[in-house]
Amino acid sequence: MAGFRDELDLSALIESTVEANPGSASAGKAALLQRLGINRISLGIQSWDDDLLNLLGREHNAKQGEESFDIFRGAGFSNINIDLMFGLPGQTLRQWQSTLERTVSLRPEHISTYCLTYEEDTEFFLRQARGEFRQDSDADAEFFAMTMSILEAAGYEHYEISNYARPGFRSAHNRAYWSGSDYIGIGPSAFSTTGMTRWQNIPDFRRYAEAVLAGESAIGSVEHLTPEMKRAEQIALSLRTDDGAPAPLLESFPNETREFVRLGLLQRARGNFVLTRAGKALADSVAEAFV
Repeated sequence: MAGFRDELDLSALIESTVEANPGSASAGKAALLQRLGINRISLGIQSWDDDLLNLLGREHNAKQGEESFDIFRGAGFSNINIDLMFGLPGQTLRQWQSTLERTVSLRPEHISTYCLTYEEDTEFFLRQARGEFRQDSDADAEFFAMTMSILEAAGYEHYEISNYARPGFRSAHNRAYWSGSDYIGIGPSAFSTTGMTRWQNIPDFRRYAEAVLAGESAIGSVEHLTPEMKRAEQIALSLRTDDGAPAPLLESFPNETREFVRLGLLQRARGNFVLTRAGKALADSVAEAFV
């Protein structure tokens, strides 16, 4: 580890985040991450309900989730994110409210909330195809509205559709990604983008480690972006943020822009177009109209 630290001083970075598994957190690991200069921890809690955690196939339970938060806080980490998920099969609004309130009571600096998506090649997708699960867009909208109300009332800034932060704790990496800036990802599966080139590291952690230790490239796949792709990404990603999309970009779609303004989904602010509160609930649909 010492040699790695000499080559890359993580403490010099604005933000260096580690995504931690609540089921394997320990005081020793937390102390090591502190010594390496990591300054932000992201915990994949997902839920404080044990039945829902079992449904998700998570290795930890709610008690372990809270213990992991206490471990990292006790180790001196002052910037902790908690990931949560809504729209789970059988999840109730009361369960989601309880999860949000319990999260707020821990006072993390950042909270990310994601709606479950049924992606191909996953168990959830297969079970949805068999009719065991179904997505309820109306219920998802209620979960989303509750999230905004509870977290904003607790003092969190809703600075991106899925992300909330206390003042001064917005994610630097995420904001760079959303604005189209270059960024470097380290570790298995991590993405990086510089200029018009994007690549993903080898997703298998054993193969990734073998490549790194052998001094070989750990890149698994490379994508060459076009100006059209970059422009579409800039619109879709920037619209998700509270800064919004630059007005000239959307004004090249005059009919769509006027219609969304008329419907109360978009508004002009600080030279950009930003989603209204109603528009945030339909962010993906609005973005699709421009890409």
